[in-house]
Amino acid sequence: MASGIVVSFLGALQASLSVLLTIGVGVAVSQFGLLTTASAEQLSSVCVNVLLPCLLVVNIGSNIDLESAIRYVPIIIWAAVYTIVSLCIGHAVTAFFRLPNWTVPAVAFNNTESLPLLLLQSLGTTGVLASLTGAGGEDAGIDRARSYFLAGSVITNTITFGHGPELLTRSSQDSKFLDFMQWIWYRGKLAAGSEENSDDESQVRRPNGEEEEAHQDAGDEDGPSSSSSSSSDEGEYNGAHERTSLLPHAVVKRHRATRRKVSSKLRRSFNTMPKPLRRSMAAAQPFLNPPFIGATFGIFIGLVPALHRLFFSSLDDGGYFNAWLTSCVKNIGELFVSLQVIVVGVKLSLSLRRMKEGEQAGKVPMGTVIFAVLIRFVVWPAISISVIWLLAAKTNVLPDDPILWFAMMMIPVGPTAMKLLALADVSGASEKTRMAIAKFLTLSYIVTPLVSLSVVGALKASESAIA
Repeated sequence: MASGIVVSFLGALQASLSVLLTIGVGVAVSQFGLLTTASAEQLSSVCVNVLLPCLLVVNIGSNIDLESAIRYVPIIIWAAVYTIVSLCIGHAVTAFFRLPNWTVPAVAFNNTESLPLLLLQSLGTTGVLASLTGAGGEDAGIDRARSYFLAGSVITNTITFGHGPELLTRSSQDSKFLDFMQWIWYRGKLAAGSEENSDDESQVRRPNGEEEEAHQDAGDEDGPSSSSSSSSDEGEYNGAHERTSLLPHAVVKRHRATRRKVSSKLRRSFNTMPKPLRRSMAAAQPFLNPPFIGATFGIFIGLVPALHRLFFSSLDDGGYFNAWLTSCVKNIGELFVSLQVIVVGVKLSLSLRRMKEGEQAGKVPMGTVIFAVLIRFVVWPAISISVIWLLAAKTNVLPDDPILWFAMMMIPVGPTAMKLLALADVSGASEKTRMAIAKFLTLSYIVTPLVSLSVVGALKASESAIA
């Protein structure tokens, strides 16, 4: 028994060190000037908007069907429950000890995407999870675990982007549903907190000139705005740059004219709606993001037998899309795991440089560090392992899938999500606050090897529940 625990601990420690080394690669890349901070922001946006949805489509779609769909219900409920409880704990700790406002999201939102996925890859290499994977083999078990973590990350991401900025500013920043509809219709980008996204969002939202813009849009076809738009189009064509559309000029003009018309109609329709309906539509805004859409698409493909066979079966069984389309989407999605962790390293490199250049700015209260580490590496592992073990061993509430139990035990564990720095950007936090958050994240990821203790505890608890 003792030797088994030691082997499991060493395997988990190696996996956590692999994560730190990957982060270190990002730090080194930034230090040698191979990847700038601005480029890292762009890569982070690509990861959230493109790579993660592709990964969700393939992993969830291939592992879900009409028979196994029930397995995802507990992980979704548990992800929502532990995030909401973490928010309550964060509010209580912040109010009682008078800590900075950003302590709440620092305590509430942990890394549920890149870090657990890279940890699973390393655990699969060490063979630590072999006892939980069942008859399907270790590779199949690891794939299921990835899909469980990704399903949970969709819920935590929704709460993070929907409630996070408000936590940092202590004021309600009501975003208008109309602007978000325009975002979906035309740009297709997630407001993930990068400077580029913030600029794009500021270009979309024009609260002081909405009526004037709507009036201009209404007369696009015959008014002077149409001619000015045409002249700007011509100017763009004559001075091509990296954002110049590759579509034919006629298609671009038609697209822009249609965009203005739709924008004007959406604005008028939205303004005529009852106020409660507008609030309800604004409340649904956080759900309409690329990861959620990717997960929904994956669930739809998986639950429709004909589509599941078409995308994920072998060619002999009717999987005509598997070899080319599914394989392409899978290859794109696989880039997310390592690339996102490298981006984390680049951002941590920035925080280290800021620490060196401005020692007086951005003071990090030790109370925030202590509470975040205790809650994420001690309190939540103890709670999640105990609760899930009781549900798995003493009741029939959870499906009979040990790798699901392990994923549910581990999903609340880990350092604070790097999205905290992005939330600080989009919420308009001060430079001192952003520096303090950067320093805190650096300390948070240094203690990441503590997650190996939780891995051993979750592994042994799952094995005990099997018995």
